[in-house]
Amino acid sequence: MGYSTDLLARSPESVLVGLSRTGDRGAFAELMKRRQAWIRNLMRRCSGDATLADDLSQQAFMQAWKSIRQLHDIERFGPWLKRLAINTWLQHARRQDPLRMADEHADADSTHTDQTGVGMDLDAALATLPHDVRLCIVLCYHERMTHTEIESFTGMRLGTIKSHIRRGTKRLQETLAAYATTPEETR
Repeated sequence: MGYSTDLLARSPESVLVGLSRTGDRGAFAELMKRRQAWIRNLMRRCSGDATLADDLSQQAFMQAWKSIRQLHDIERFGPWLKRLAINTWLQHARRQDPLRMADEHADADSTHTDQTGVGMDLDAALATLPHDVRLCIVLCYHERMTHTEIESFTGMRLGTIKSHIRRGTKRLQETLAAYATTPEETR
């Protein structure tokens, strides 16, 4: 309390977490500054919406501030924060209109003929996936989590996670097929 921002900026993360656990807002602000881009990117990949990602990131950090005293191992701050962010996303996804969710699941099983416009990119392709499938894809490929870690973080069954990743990956490959180059195109 009363530490200079320069001193906080030079402090190791474990020191900042320890200070945050005592209620030091400056230390927590520095933690947020360091982790904000990562959490926002995770939320953007999950939601497909930059504005929503900002809101969800803010919710995750608010939850972190409220519960940081419950973090027993300060060296595990990153995984702990990731779990809070994933839970924030899951809570948001569960609050969505159930009919909209049903439509997304129905869309996931239908054939998509031409979704690959010139402007389609990975984020847009991810946004076409149902919430649970998108979350599994993001955690597996973007966050490099194992299936077992995803199971632990989300509470989904391992078989469901594998199925979501397999179907989601296939759908992304089909959607982004126009970006693949053939040997003739590279000559």
